[in-house]
Amino acid sequence: MGIYQTGHEQCAPGQLFGPVAREHFLFHYVLKGKGTLLCPDSSGELRKHEVQADEGFLILPGWVTTYFADADNPWEYAWIEFDGLRAKEGIDFAGFSKDSPVYHSRLPLYNGIVREEMLYIAGHPEESILHIVGHLYLLFDALIRSSKRESMSPGHSIRDFYVHDAIAYIETNYQKDISVEEIAKSVGLNRSYFGKIFKEMQGKSPQAFLLAYRMSKAAELLQDTKLSVAEIGAAVGYQNQLHFSRAFKGVYGISPRAWRNRNRSGIFRHEEEPG
Repeated sequence: MGIYQTGHEQCAPGQLFGPVAREHFLFHYVLKGKGTLLCPDSSGELRKHEVQADEGFLILPGWVTTYFADADNPWEYAWIEFDGLRAKEGIDFAGFSKDSPVYHSRLPLYNGIVREEMLYIAGHPEESILHIVGHLYLLFDALIRSSKRESMSPGHSIRDFYVHDAIAYIETNYQKDISVEEIAKSVGLNRSYFGKIFKEMQGKSPQAFLLAYRMSKAAELLQDTKLSVAEIGAAVGYQNQLHFSRAFKGVYGISPRAWRNRNRSGIFRHEEEPG
């Protein structure tokens, strides 16, 4: 996930924003006071939502909304604009939708955590993006755990997001010379802790997962292309053909060439048969 903008504002009585559509997800958490959100539901009917302290509201991309502070007790809120690979998943887990855009904590314990993370993110723009994204994951973990959504699986936690993002990074960068340390850095964790939670979630170490993923891609190329063994090794992150062949044999028990001869797809076998 990525953060585009953050802010913290004490609104004037009746202060209004909109109607406007946003390009990314935008979450407001009300610190004190109250206000109103006007937005269409999933059927297109305009709905009015009253939001007060220790509640929040989410605006979805492309969704035309209007929101304004109460005339007598205007709200103060922190807000975050974000998007990315795991954003939609986290939003679903937390129970947000066009029909349910307002956040109500079912566990008061988490009000303080959500407040703390919102204020930290909004108040530390000078920190590195990885550091701030780490706090965004902590925020989502608190939102998910305290959500009223009864159908939400209780097993989902911040570890799911870290591991899913790490796998997405591997799927995108496996052909490069990446290390476990780089994968851990991409999700904002130190290598030791990252390795621990990855193995707990996947049943294998990040290094073993990366190796298995690369070799599965190599097997596909051996079966379905005419690329040489050296070219295939380079395509999955190995510039040294000998190192690739040893890694492949360690996973499949035979050399890449022998595996290709045994598993060559029909179209290539047909081409090689005498006419």
